[in-house]
Amino acid sequence: MCFDDPVILIDPPTWPGHGRLWSHLVSDTSFAELHEFAERLGVPARGFERDHYDLPSHLYDRAVAAGATPVRSRELLARLTTAGLRRPKHPRRPRGQ
Repeated sequence: MCFDDPVILIDPPTWPGHGRLWSHLVSDTSFAELHEFAERLGVPARGFERDHYDLPSHLYDRAVAAGATPVRSRELLARLTTAGLRRPKHPRRPRGQ
């Protein structure tokens, strides 16, 4: 697979919250592609947060079987940023402000 090929990416379920572990599901192409993939998995729209879906650990294997590419969290963030799709919770302010 070429780095430029559009893919859905998923990081390992290592993010704790609400008594379980979570993965992040993103697209390196478009939010439309991401929403379509999440819908096919049966992930509710409320799981979308700014630029990713929070996916509970029990759906990790199902997402990979459906075509999501497993990557480390650092690569997921880099690919999301490079694609111009990163929407941070708190945008950085220019220095001096």
